[in-house]
Amino acid sequence: MMQESFEPKLVAFCCNWCSYAGADLAGTGRLKYPENIRIIRVPCSSRVDSSLVLRAFQNGADGVMIAGCHPGDCHYDTGNYHTRKRMMLLKSLMEFMGLEEERLLVKWISGNEADRFKETVESFTNQLKKMGASEKVRDLRCVK
Repeated sequence: MMQESFEPKLVAFCCNWCSYAGADLAGTGRLKYPENIRIIRVPCSSRVDSSLVLRAFQNGADGVMIAGCHPGDCHYDTGNYHTRKRMMLLKSLMEFMGLEEERLLVKWISGNEADRFKETVESFTNQLKKMGASEKVRDLRCVK
């Protein structure tokens, strides 16, 4: 059931070396993607702790995206491998909490993949629109 009036809020944690550059290239290339995203630049995707993701949900995000370098291309060698493992554990925790794991997206986006960044944001936004607003996300907002 797609809720037409529902416009999800996205938070994206983007690594400085690759995905942030991809987002920047999408912007400078004037590629149109949903305006419902707030990008937070981090040194590496591995610096995104699970508590930061949960805090984003608590502060009103309907979806959180973590974007980093492709595996094997990390500026810090193995940062994205740590990200992958940590976010798999977080998805299990989210499921335990009753929060749909589909609200968390982990993507590998290179600095020259502006189109991939744009398509990822559009796809994630459409997925969240189909899911609609989550009662659990609303519950987290009340727990501040």
